[in-house]
Amino acid sequence: MISTSTRYALRSLTRNGRRTLLSLLGLGFGVGIALFALSWVRGLERMSVEAAAGGGLGHLRVAPAGWNERHDESMRLTGSEHALEAVRALPWVEVATPRASVGGLLGLGTRSTHVVLTGVDPRTEPQVFRYVRGLVEGRYLEPGERNAIVLGRAHSRRLHAAIGDELVVTVVSASGELESAIVTVVGIIETGSSVIDQTIAHVALEDVVTLSGREGFSEITIVARSLGTDPEAVQPMRREVQGLIGEGNEALSWLELVPDLRAKIEGSYRTSRMATSIILLVVLLGVASAQLTSVLERRKEFAVLAAIGLRGATLVRIVVTESLLLGVGATLLALAWAMPLIRHLDEVGIDISAMYQGHERMAFAGVLIDPIFHPQFGSWIVPSAIVMSFVATLLASLYPAWFASRTDPATALRVDR
Repeated sequence: MISTSTRYALRSLTRNGRRTLLSLLGLGFGVGIALFALSWVRGLERMSVEAAAGGGLGHLRVAPAGWNERHDESMRLTGSEHALEAVRALPWVEVATPRASVGGLLGLGTRSTHVVLTGVDPRTEPQVFRYVRGLVEGRYLEPGERNAIVLGRAHSRRLHAAIGDELVVTVVSASGELESAIVTVVGIIETGSSVIDQTIAHVALEDVVTLSGREGFSEITIVARSLGTDPEAVQPMRREVQGLIGEGNEALSWLELVPDLRAKIEGSYRTSRMATSIILLVVLLGVASAQLTSVLERRKEFAVLAAIGLRGATLVRIVVTESLLLGVGATLLALAWAMPLIRHLDEVGIDISAMYQGHERMAFAGVLIDPIFHPQFGSWIVPSAIVMSFVATLLASLYPAWFASRTDPATALRVDR
């Protein structure tokens, strides 16, 4: 059964259809824009998580304590093999790959370039660093292969190196002596960003151990299963890993490895929240104005109701019910136009490559940004629309409802001469 206040509210809304329609359109449009802003931020979070996870950073990294402050390539994990086994035993770990690094020089003929050689496990590295799956030339390292190297395009151009060329790599070992080796170029990677290309010089883990004279791993990079798009969801996993890796090592989330990217996400979220608040405030004021106008027009009507014994609380309930019914209509209207658009953009994406300077792909804080951006579509849209619509209409109804409850029958019914 529909209550008396609900029937009265419905009759009041239909009595002035034009004003009700304008209120619905304004609120429905505002809530839809707010939903689009939220989907944009959620898409940014998802893109950042995926870019970090597939761009070599992973979701988590086990590193020597203090590495994140010093970035010293000579640092090694304590109990490397034990830490790797403990991490791989966790049920939520999709892949954990070890790496070891050493700085040195690559030379070909009279040309040379500084590189950071990264020793990798060819069996697991492609699952963490997606760019090695699509080499522009040659192939990636094979398990057990020694004295082979995969270069980024920036290094190959600087050295004029091609597939099959033999390069001289020279490093300073742990004993302070110069150590050299000859490595053969077997693959060339081109990510579209020279900044990222300059970080790619992959060799076998054993080659780095031999050249540097340092046993163990520099890091263990971890990719989790079904992490989702919430950047903070990685923190419980980080704490779990920290309890397994032993003293002298620390677990770092990708948020700590690229704080600039985290700051960008948080800044975008604050901006979106501010824009959403402003939009909803404007809509709220419009609805409040329409409701107050409706109350003023029906002042004598409310006075009659008060005179025959209708209490102020009932008048408040009538006005609030009118606003909540507007909220229902606005929710349906916002979902009707915003959901298909957000879903379409999530499926096809938005090409942001025009933002790139020249022909370079955009790299931010060492992470390569995908040129196709996808605002996020999901089940979160419906409850978000309901909350925003009902909060806005409820707040908009407070003053008109209070004003209606304060109606004095004698004053409102007095006839001016």
